[in-house]
Amino acid sequence: MIGIQEIMDILPHRYPFLLIDRIVEMEMGKRVVGIKNVTINESFFQGHFPGHPIMPGVLILEAMAQAGGVLAMKSGSPDQVRNKVIYFMSIDKAKFRKPVVPGDQLRLEVDLIKQRSNIRSLKGQARVSGAVVAEAELMAMIVDK
Repeated sequence: MIGIQEIMDILPHRYPFLLIDRIVEMEMGKRVVGIKNVTINESFFQGHFPGHPIMPGVLILEAMAQAGGVLAMKSGSPDQVRNKVIYFMSIDKAKFRKPVVPGDQLRLEVDLIKQRSNIRSLKGQARVSGAVVAEAELMAMIVDK
């Protein structure tokens, strides 16, 4: 398991844009499972939507991408990732199945599909209580800081 402190050592994101709380499973170079605990205290619920809080879909995708970023950075050798950061490049085939609301726990399951040089292709699903709430194909690039 990877906790929040190590996640913050890997990713440059900070509140309010650090959207994963921990990594519960990782198969280096293949797969990662991250957790995001969704609470009413999230800043985006103030405007999305008052009286009917729903986590924005783009933030669910960002959480998936962050889990994939941890996988990509942890799977590289220390020399390959030293002084590097990972940038989101594209989203394809994004689908949203159910709304995510305060009290939900997002389980972010991301598989590495392909890697070429510094580019990573990923496929992710976000689940709540076992049900798929979102899915997408993602692409990211590891670059110098």
